Amino acid sequence: MRPRSLTPAPFVLRLCLHLLMAGLLVLAAVRAHSAAGTVAAAVTGAVYAAGSHLGPVRTSQRAAAGWLAVLGASWLVMLWLTPEALWVAFPLYFLQLHLLPVRWSLPSVALTAGAAILSYVAHGAPLNPGVFIGPLLGGAVAVATVLGYQALYRESERRRRLIEELLATRAELASAERHAGTLAERERLAREIHDTLAQGLSSIQLLLRAAERTLPPGSPAAGHIDRARRAAQDNLAEARRFVRALSPPDLEHGSLAAALERLCDGTDGGPGAYGVSAMSGTYGTEAAPEVRATAAGPRVRFSVSGTPVELPTPYEVALLRIAQSALGNTVRHAAASRAEITLSFMDSSVTLDVVDDGAGFDPGAVRPSSDGGFGLPAMRSRAESLGGAFTVESAPGQGTAVAVSLPLPAGARV
Repeated sequence: MRPRSLTPAPFVLRLCLHLLMAGLLVLAAVRAHSAAGTVAAAVTGAVYAAGSHLGPVRTSQRAAAGWLAVLGASWLVMLWLTPEALWVAFPLYFLQLHLLPVRWSLPSVALTAGAAILSYVAHGAPLNPGVFIGPLLGGAVAVATVLGYQALYRESERRRRLIEELLATRAELASAERHAGTLAERERLAREIHDTLAQGLSSIQLLLRAAERTLPPGSPAAGHIDRARRAAQDNLAEARRFVRALSPPDLEHGSLAAALERLCDGTDGGPGAYGVSAMSGTYGTEAAPEVRATAAGPRVRFSVSGTPVELPTPYEVALLRIAQSALGNTVRHAAASRAEITLSFMDSSVTLDVVDDGAGFDPGAVRPSSDGGFGLPAMRSRAESLGGAFTVESAPGQGTAVAVSLPLPAGARV
């Protein structure tokens, strides 16, 4: 049986009802003309107290009806023994209206009022309008009070639900406005990149190509110009990908794991670009074979654990950029001999770990660099923008561990 939402009554009303019942029972016991009447009042009080502390009475209509039947029977015995029990009918009205559905509570109130009137007459009281009006008026007041309270409660609940819906709608509107603002800002940045950075890189590429044609073939300067032109070409492609909201060129020809493996090899601007030896990536739990490090940098190992799943492009971009930044810091600042990148696919998240055995540092003392780079803050911002978590564990002389965890979208979960 589903419990009624209005049972029990609020604490204050319940306390008032307890006090009213106790006071009327004490009055009936004191004014009873026989010891039996006093005992009946005590028994009625005990039944009432027991039911008030029983959990099923508050949650089950069947248990509430059974308790009210026992309480009503003890009250009828008290009513037969002393006319003072008449006044106990008033709190009984409220109990019946609170604990029983309307189709049962209204007849119960009518029967209780009838029993009170018959008892008063049976004890030889003179007939007068008050004998009938008192119990009936008390029952009418109880019905009006309880039904009015229930109506107000339902209206209050309806208003509460309406307010919750309005708050949810307002939150959705605010989220939509933030999203629209983000899209507008991205469009503005795309236009700025297209009109300034991309155009500038395109001009640099054309000028370098023209300069290359003026130099004799095979000259050292021609080689430098060719490398500069290729760098400008790569960065121009990168700028255009951002403008089109596509994946970066690093991810264009393969998966994130392949891009990270190329990063460790040094073929995509990874440690190998700084003189770090290449090494093979592995998948699963087997250790990756390592190639001896050169004097210029650490040995780098890449591995994948778990079952790889297809990730949304923003996830791949963020994880690749964080790996590039973290490994670049390792090469430039850590003086490490070993470094490891691990990409882990779990049931509901994907995790990237970049660990080295370098000099370490105090993460709390890191500030944005003066050359415009932001390093750790930028990595943290990338992770948090996708609802992920970013942590750095390091100490002077104890190496560094960078970890980022992103929650997988429902469609991409293992």
